[in-house]
Amino acid sequence: MLALIFIMAGAKSFSQGDLLITPRRVVFEGSKRSIDLNLANTGKDTATYAISVVQIRMTEDGGFETITEPDPGQMFADANIRFFPRSVTLGPNEAQAVKVQVVRKNELADGEYRSHFYFRAVPKVNPLGQEEVAAVDTTTISVRITPIFGITIPVIIRVGNSQFNITLSDLSLDNGDVNNPRINLVFNRSGNASVYGDITVDHISPSGTVTRVGIANGVAVYTPNTIRRFSFNLSNLEGLDFGSGRLKVTYSSANDAKKETFSEAELQLK
Repeated sequence: MLALIFIMAGAKSFSQGDLLITPRRVVFEGSKRSIDLNLANTGKDTATYAISVVQIRMTEDGGFETITEPDPGQMFADANIRFFPRSVTLGPNEAQAVKVQVVRKNELADGEYRSHFYFRAVPKVNPLGQEEVAAVDTTTISVRITPIFGITIPVIIRVGNSQFNITLSDLSLDNGDVNNPRINLVFNRSGNASVYGDITVDHISPSGTVTRVGIANGVAVYTPNTIRRFSFNLSNLEGLDFGSGRLKVTYSSANDAKKETFSEAELQLK
């Protein structure tokens, strides 16, 4: 059983299972030629992780599918990425850096190239002569399923003038469950670069009171996609009326030090 998890976390690092990865994405642009990925084992047992590269497409609803050939307008980064080591064994609370380098960048045409690093937990194998001993029922067939834990993070190379434009549209509020109101929206992307950022939703009452009711961090729209449909639950705070006022949705950069607003949109509530 393979459990493959695609990282879209809002923190600067990502933890899944007992593996902590920093940073959560690798982007080469400008003069940057190398970066260290820091892996840490936060569990109580020694673990081994194999590292490889996979190709992924993003669907319009934000899902992910592994592919072997690029979609029209999509370019893979794997041929211009080198990394080592390709496997790490970490004891409890141990950490190790994986060095990632971009190569032959000068041979690439302008645009964005994307692949994904895949970190796969290697199942433990008992040494010969130390197999588990158990009573055998010869009247039945037994199958053991070992879950294989795996996560991915994007690695992106940008060459030349990278730019994007993003707008928000088709805002709607699903308030059927009064305890869990849900906002729906569509990202509209153009340009030759992916976009990655954080979403905030503020409720503005008829009197002008502003209340933060939603945050979704680490939301991406990858090339070559031009749209992405997105929805998430809002906080139903006591005394807040989702039947009046308006909702303001802001999509901004994930850089806390220098926030840049990518797009804003408002939904009038009735």
